[in-house]
Amino acid sequence: MAWKKILYERQSYADNYVDHTFLDELKKNVNTHTYRFWPTVIESGVITQQLSSIVLFVAAFAFMNADKLSLKAVFLLSGTAAVLGYAAYRCICVSTATLPAISSFNVIEESQTKRSVTDDLKTAILFLALAYGLSPILHTLTESISTDTIYAMTAAMLFGNLVLYDYGPNAAMVSGTVSFNAAMFASVCIASRLATEWHTFATVTLAVEMFALMPILRRKLKARYGWHVQVGMTLLLNTAAFLSLCELYPPCAVIFLIIFIFITFGCPLWLIRIQPLKDNIHGPWDEASCDTEVPTHL
Repeated sequence: MAWKKILYERQSYADNYVDHTFLDELKKNVNTHTYRFWPTVIESGVITQQLSSIVLFVAAFAFMNADKLSLKAVFLLSGTAAVLGYAAYRCICVSTATLPAISSFNVIEESQTKRSVTDDLKTAILFLALAYGLSPILHTLTESISTDTIYAMTAAMLFGNLVLYDYGPNAAMVSGTVSFNAAMFASVCIASRLATEWHTFATVTLAVEMFALMPILRRKLKARYGWHVQVGMTLLLNTAAFLSLCELYPPCAVIFLIIFIFITFGCPLWLIRIQPLKDNIHGPWDEASCDTEVPTHL
């Protein structure tokens, strides 16, 4: 009696028996994406952009702490960037809303454009009033903690922001909420080491702009205009971060440049080199998976 790969009939073979045709259904690297060097280099800009945002935020604190950057300059620069960024955001939302809603992405974009400028202005005023009202409390919140401890906690939280930031791919450790909260905790820590309550207010609002608003704008610009804007944003942010570090401490600027080159060119090259070593096997031993997609004709 020939062996059959079934369990609902009693056969003269053991339940764990397999014949010589078992490996005929073996498949390797099914649905494997093949990466290319230059597209991977461009996509690595998402990481270096977030790294540059952290560097620029820390540099702004260092400049204010050393009295090299006045409050007027901070408010002027952050306010101008906020207005220009919001104008670009509204233009992208309006242009995207004119597209037919043939995908869930367009549906989400269309729902976001229903918020008017007045609604956004009310939200901004509410946040600014809340941040200004809490500034005296935040300024004295960590008086009993040593400065070294504050700087250590700030470094840990900013590192957590960089690691947990949502760069796009689905991963178990990615959490945009935790990443943003870590950045805000770091801003509160270092803001308490500045001279006045106005400095605390400026630092907190700058953190919201750098870690909450700017990532949204970067994602929308990338989705709307493609790799050209992605490259431009990467060069702009990394150049600004590099020049800031050159002004603060040149050795840190050299370290930042080395890290940027490694992430932008070294890691993609490393990925391309080890890609042929990928060897995922699939066969009849895999767990069954259900196709949950709804047919288009229904």
